[in-house]
Amino acid sequence: MNARTSSPASGPDQLPPGTWKIVSVAAIGSFMAQLDATIVNVSLPDLVTTLHAPFSLIQWVVSGYLLALALTLPLNGWLVSRLGGRAVYLWCFGAFTLTSGLCALAWSAPSLIVFRLLQGMAGGLLAPMAQMTVARVAGRQMPRVASAMTAPVLLAPLLGPVVAGAILSVASWRWIFLLNVPVGLAAFALAVLFLPDDRHDERPRPLDLVGLGFLAPALVSFLYGMDHVARPYGQATLGASLVLFVLYVRSARRKGDDALIDLRLLRTPAFSVSAIIMFLTNGVSFAGQMLLPVWLIHACGVSPERTGLFMAPLGLGMMCVYPLIGRLSDRFDARDLTGCGVLISLVGTVILVVLAYSGLNVALLSIALLLRGGGGGAVGIPAMSAGYASIARADIPMATTALNIMQRIGGPTLITACATFLGWRLATVAPSHVASEAYAETFGLLALFHGALLLATRFINQSENNRQAGQPST
Repeated sequence: MNARTSSPASGPDQLPPGTWKIVSVAAIGSFMAQLDATIVNVSLPDLVTTLHAPFSLIQWVVSGYLLALALTLPLNGWLVSRLGGRAVYLWCFGAFTLTSGLCALAWSAPSLIVFRLLQGMAGGLLAPMAQMTVARVAGRQMPRVASAMTAPVLLAPLLGPVVAGAILSVASWRWIFLLNVPVGLAAFALAVLFLPDDRHDERPRPLDLVGLGFLAPALVSFLYGMDHVARPYGQATLGASLVLFVLYVRSARRKGDDALIDLRLLRTPAFSVSAIIMFLTNGVSFAGQMLLPVWLIHACGVSPERTGLFMAPLGLGMMCVYPLIGRLSDRFDARDLTGCGVLISLVGTVILVVLAYSGLNVALLSIALLLRGGGGGAVGIPAMSAGYASIARADIPMATTALNIMQRIGGPTLITACATFLGWRLATVAPSHVASEAYAETFGLLALFHGALLLATRFINQSENNRQAGQPST
């Protein structure tokens, strides 16, 4: 990789005063929203018993929350333009804390599901609002502060089951939700104190009701359809979502700057490349996390408890790289940094292909997961920062919404592609060769997606990385 020529000690490289306070407050909101996506999983059997409901209904406590997280995303840009980022963040944080308390007071399965839907709608804006706030205050130093903000967010899904297990060992499932209340109130007070008032930065925009009517159900139905694509109703839902997306694109092109999401942002090459990279990065990450436990448990005979331990190096690799992203971004160009990260992750995936053919080797598996985790951790933040650097500061809320939507649909899309391919290969290969062929070929498909991601990183415009983030490209 080629070292940059710009000096990190120059004026624009200095963080504005109070940046770390703002980053800390923003990280708490993202952490809480992501934690609640997994913390309830462990309590599902207890909910079935105490609420006297079938599992098919109770599972909507999790599924409904995840779908609701996506439902409010299209409103992000409009809400910020009307109220300001600080006000939206405070309202969402307050609503998230309130609905957490309501979840703890739920008297039946339907009431808990309704409260979880409301909680997910509030939580759906916490992560993009935190991302937008940090992008505005950090400028070209986004990689330095984003790495510090993203680390606890990545830990949240891993900590969720652990925290829930500890709570359920001494108390009822209601305390899983009550835990959010004191933490949320404290974080709300900190947000009031430290988040800057940004209403003067906003230009009020009319609400694109037609676009909202197309985009919000399109996003939710796409995620639901991809999750149930093996069934006819899932395929029908997926088809309907694609029709709605097309209708939204036609509507947005007519409305231009007044659209719910201004598609003209995608005309900026650096931003378009960033969106594609975020889609593929999230996709290969979640697809790998889906395939690994399936392979370990069903093909290698590893117990579920040991599977969790075997996958620990994946998170360890991420945690080793994220604190270094700021320094690496100061020294190396985003195109080279992301390309190197994808290449390292690709090597780890190729090792998984070899292991699937030859048999499990714990030492090699640990190396492969360290490489996948560490390499993947070097991709998202530099690519996202390059995308932000290519647009005007006023477009950051709109850009945040677009990037988050691309991230959200990347996971289920590539998960479904790999799961469908694996199911097809399991049904066609001879039983004696299932482990050595079907799983290896599916990991090979995942490696191909890594190849596409590597190709996408080569289109990052190196000149964008030397601009002040938030300034319009010329």
